[in-house]
Amino acid sequence: MMEAFSPVPPPWTDDAVHSLDFYCPRCGNEANQAQRVWINRQAPVIGENNQQKWQEFYYCECGEVWWAWSNDRPPSELAQREQDNS
Repeated sequence: MMEAFSPVPPPWTDDAVHSLDFYCPRCGNEANQAQRVWINRQAPVIGENNQQKWQEFYYCECGEVWWAWSNDRPPSELAQREQDNS
């Protein structure tokens, strides 16, 4: 069952801690190593320049549950390669 875009938060998100650096605050794993993901798209926040941002929740391999703002996500390697080729 895919829960990333479910309108209802899964129970495992209840004890999530806020990560300011977009990786697991316990072990340092990146978001792409998470075992589960849920994006809170039901309650966007309007940030600077009127851009929406969402809470992204991650269940890490180490058992830590953490969240970060979608706009704090580091650029993907693909985006970096496209910039380098410009």
